[in-house]
Amino acid sequence: MTGRIGTHRAWAVNCSILFTDLPLQERPAAAKDAGFDAVEFWWPWPGVPVPTASEEDAFCQAVEDAGVRLIGLNLYAGDMPAGERGVLSDPARAAEFRASLDVTARIAERTGVRMFNALYGQRLDGVAASEQDRVATRNLAHAAREVGAFGGTLLIEPLARGLNGAYPLETAADAIEVVQRARAAGAANVRFLLDTFHLVSNGDDVEGAARRYAADLGHVQIADAPGRGRPGTGGIDFGALFALLDEIGYTGRIALEYVDPRPDFAWMEDHRA
Repeated sequence: MTGRIGTHRAWAVNCSILFTDLPLQERPAAAKDAGFDAVEFWWPWPGVPVPTASEEDAFCQAVEDAGVRLIGLNLYAGDMPAGERGVLSDPARAAEFRASLDVTARIAERTGVRMFNALYGQRLDGVAASEQDRVATRNLAHAAREVGAFGGTLLIEPLARGLNGAYPLETAADAIEVVQRARAAGAANVRFLLDTFHLVSNGDDVEGAARRYAADLGHVQIADAPGRGRPGTGGIDFGALFALLDEIGYTGRIALEYVDPRPDFAWMEDHRA
């Protein structure tokens, strides 16, 4: 599966949502066995900003032993299985978030990962939206400086309405507004993450967003919609999307972030050169 779309694009597989029948530490090897040479993960320790040294080592060792590249990692986002979607905008959790960045830096040093998805956080009762946005911008600028020290990039993505609580970023334009605020605060290394499932679920125009924000596009993740299954299970025209990505000059990985209890990658044969 290291084969490419066109002549220059390669795949990656998100091991936090695929191969979930296996323990997390066995998933990089499963990805390698399936033919992939690159993986990405959500934060591996839900609700735990600073894992033990042995837990951190075991995660990195699993990636190294599998012989795959870690190309993307979610920053600490709270307890995602419990429904949380980031802590960036929560004034009470800034110290928690910032403590996790030391872990991020160590993982980056060991694995070479340089892309970090920064989930924004859900709207909080009793805290003005403007204050949450101010805190998020400040935390983004801080995180951008931290990962920028080793060449890292932060990614901002919208999430599907109705599935992620009161998450305020629903469209590409919402994400770009956050990117621009972060840049105004001095964080030049913040970019837009285009996820097909989330955008289409919210009625956004994926191809229009890719074209409009091509200069800000940092990463692409794919799943079909509705359903968040593999391409071909919903209504997205992936052939047209891949052609457009070639047209606008996107040369990054396309990460598979879909739900598939028994991962089937046969659909990829229709999208090879």
